[in-house]
Amino acid sequence: MVSDERALATWLAGRPDAALAETLAARGVPASAAWHDFFDAAEALLDAASVDRALMRLRRSALAGLAAAPSVTDARLAHLALVDDAGVPYASVSERVADLRLREPAAFTAAPVAPPPVPADERHTAAAAERAFTTAGSLADVLLACLHAPFARTGAGSVSAAERKRLLDTGALRETDDLEDLLAAAAMAGLAVAQERQWEVTTQGERWLEATTATRWTTIANGFRASLPGGVRTPDGGFSSPETWTAAYPLDPDWPARAARLHRVGENWGLLGKDGTEFEWTTSLRRGEDADASALVAHLPAEIDRVYLQADLTAIAPGPLAPSLDLRLRGIAVRESRAQASTYRFTAESLGAGMTEGETAGSIRAFLTELSLTGIPQPLEYLIESTAARHGLVRVRADEASARTRIESTDAALRETIAIDQALRPLGLLTEGDALVSRVTRDAVYWSLADARYPVVALDEDGAPEPVHRRAAGVREAAASTPVETYARLLAALRSGHGTDGEESWLGRELEQAVRARSEIVVVVRMPDGAERTLTLEASGLGGGRLRGRDRAADIERTLPVSSIVSVRPV
Repeated sequence: MVSDERALATWLAGRPDAALAETLAARGVPASAAWHDFFDAAEALLDAASVDRALMRLRRSALAGLAAAPSVTDARLAHLALVDDAGVPYASVSERVADLRLREPAAFTAAPVAPPPVPADERHTAAAAERAFTTAGSLADVLLACLHAPFARTGAGSVSAAERKRLLDTGALRETDDLEDLLAAAAMAGLAVAQERQWEVTTQGERWLEATTATRWTTIANGFRASLPGGVRTPDGGFSSPETWTAAYPLDPDWPARAARLHRVGENWGLLGKDGTEFEWTTSLRRGEDADASALVAHLPAEIDRVYLQADLTAIAPGPLAPSLDLRLRGIAVRESRAQASTYRFTAESLGAGMTEGETAGSIRAFLTELSLTGIPQPLEYLIESTAARHGLVRVRADEASARTRIESTDAALRETIAIDQALRPLGLLTEGDALVSRVTRDAVYWSLADARYPVVALDEDGAPEPVHRRAAGVREAAASTPVETYARLLAALRSGHGTDGEESWLGRELEQAVRARSEIVVVVRMPDGAERTLTLEASGLGGGRLRGRDRAADIERTLPVSSIVSVRPV
């Protein structure tokens, strides 16, 4: 064990910071670990509990390799600091493997070989395509809701019950939808990211919302495969038969639930069949090629690009509306039914919300004229004009001369209401002539008024209406910290600790350990005449090149030069 500790400490010290940090991350080492040098690191990594945690996360093939041969060639085992440079497992690793084999012998056997997949029949193929189409629509609804108000997460990481209820009430989520599975698929494809307290949509997710159904599916399919763990991936970039996935990580207690979720996500998006069947569009994906939606598209309902505008302020889409058109229409109307044939209703509030996001009466009218098969009915035309007239009643502009934001309105009563609105107190509004001023930036003032449901419009430097978007592109793309950044403090502590070259470094480490634990040690000291003397001390201090400790046999305090100590071992 001592030689293993030294060998591993030397190996760790020779690793570049990036590679060392990746090893620490792979072993699940906390960034706050109180290690003083590489010997501490080696001791902790070879600890039985730490080795067990590493073994539980190993794929079946790696476990079988550890059990079958005196040395292994799996490079990941060396990366995990479980074997030395020659591929020989460290002693503590061999001990834990032997113990686990007695309890879980099946975990250390070769993976079962699944029969070749059977092509799915036409009925199952059509059902899978319909399922993928429905799931894409469900995820679009969820991302759109998350885009306007990020989802709060509980301490366990799931979406809160209040958020689920909100999604159900607004129709963004159906009773049959599994929100966590939808968000898992979004995370795999980089469309949404789970921050510490909430889920947020990424800029890639925003682009996905405007894409065609085929492109949406392709993005999810490629993301699904890329996010699969190594235990179910093949060397060519594909994945193994889904029938074998549940056996991929036989010691990991969390793997069955994770594998079940992967199966559900794959089935919901038409990627995985049941009972060993496989769809035409999945075959190339399984082999490591990019997803190809052409075979899937043949089974999808045709998307339309026109709607019927009704005099009762509704729009009827006689089929699934193209995603980009549906997205824009829902920015100015409320969708009332969710089916292949959908109904949208225009209200003053929905049109006002669209104008808050940058639409104008002119842009709305132009969009609906191009979209409608029946023109724009008079009642809708009147609603657009009246909403636009009221929407610009409050104007917000940046005053460069005073470096303040001005709020203007021709309605004095409305101005007074804004001035005393308790919800707007953080803006620090002051009256200045026939306007209100604030030191807060224009966009922040604009969104505060919009959230308080005031008919506000932003003006540019020339006094013309200017669209303002709540989220600038890339705002939510917070860069994930790299392992080197995560372990920066720990790496610095390790590098500043004892070196690992030669007996002197090892001796210094053992003395420090003994002093920290105030343990009894047997010290061999070389005397001035060259003779060696053995002393048993309770180590109490180390500094200035000297070791202090109480000699139990003579019952006196001794101070020994470290340079005279030949060896040290525990009592």
